[in-house]
Amino acid sequence: MKDLDIDVTYLRRILEGLLDIPSPTGMTDLAVGYVCRELEELKIPFELTRRGAIRADLKGKRETPDRAIVTHVDTLGAIIKGFHAANGWPRISAVGSWSARFAEGARCTVFSDNNIRTTGTILPLKASGHTYGDDIDTQPSSWENLELRLDARISNEKDVRELGIHVGDLIAIETQPFFAPNGFICSRHLDNKAGVAAKLAAAKAIVDNQMLLPMDCHLLFTISEEVGVGASHVLHGDVAELLSVDNGTIASVQYTCDYGVTIAMQDSTGPFDYHLTRSLISLCKRFGIEHSRDVFNHYRSDSAAALEAGNDIRTALVCFGLDASHGFERTHIDSLHALSRLLVLYMQSPALFERDEKPIGPVGDFPAADES
Repeated sequence: MKDLDIDVTYLRRILEGLLDIPSPTGMTDLAVGYVCRELEELKIPFELTRRGAIRADLKGKRETPDRAIVTHVDTLGAIIKGFHAANGWPRISAVGSWSARFAEGARCTVFSDNNIRTTGTILPLKASGHTYGDDIDTQPSSWENLELRLDARISNEKDVRELGIHVGDLIAIETQPFFAPNGFICSRHLDNKAGVAAKLAAAKAIVDNQMLLPMDCHLLFTISEEVGVGASHVLHGDVAELLSVDNGTIASVQYTCDYGVTIAMQDSTGPFDYHLTRSLISLCKRFGIEHSRDVFNHYRSDSAAALEAGNDIRTALVCFGLDASHGFERTHIDSLHALSRLLVLYMQSPALFERDEKPIGPVGDFPAADES
């Protein structure tokens, strides 16, 4: 097992490219295409599901049991819900779970039929203090109190529809990325484009060093995690271990590692696999990767969707540190680097238990020691 060098320049380039591509849930084809082209460059074979989720394959010495590492390319967004009678400006609803207060002031693009794109800004109904005075500070923050100011000459619903905009058109929120010289990265949608970039950087390290893994490892890229579907539709029966890669929320009430890796011990769906999480912690300790453990009470990931779909697999969640998740987010390149290192080591590690080769069977090496 080797602690391979991570091409941080490549990681940053992939992240910049992904942040430039709109991919709210329901409109992920462009981001899927970007990832597919990178996999082709790395000469990693892959397949797509009907809707565009990706399953790439890094071959190992054995085909079963195998493992999978999953990230999602879809992001939060919004959708046209209707039109305000007074001025025709569109009313909107959230795509995914995020606060209306983070939508206020967001620049965005409406994607309509026939590839029509119209830019605009999401605003509260009372947006001007010169008009509404202190009411701009006391109006509730909710999606019902938002409207979309389009960059177009409109005065009623008819004008909006003549632009080609209709109920159900998806809205992509501009990321507005900023890469600071000291390593901080500020942007919307780092969840989970930063995770995708870290995983591709880890895969590149494996390929560049011609590492033969102990077992097949599938690189999964899902397209509907933000609405709870996630990895429920891209697995196959040989997968015994599923490692989700996503953000760890930085807050005073959390123990997320700002500049290293966070191993989640539990999310809102329950504890992660005891043995898989401890194996990841052991790798961090052995190779000096800065890390912490944390519990997330208001959080679910691709792993939850996989289990809810009926897969009997061991799951775990590893995270890069992220401040203001689902808002205007911030991470650090050191955290993404540490995450890539851990993924490289995990891909080189042996199967947890030989008996996991079969979905059901005798005790074998299952850790059910007799303590009597």
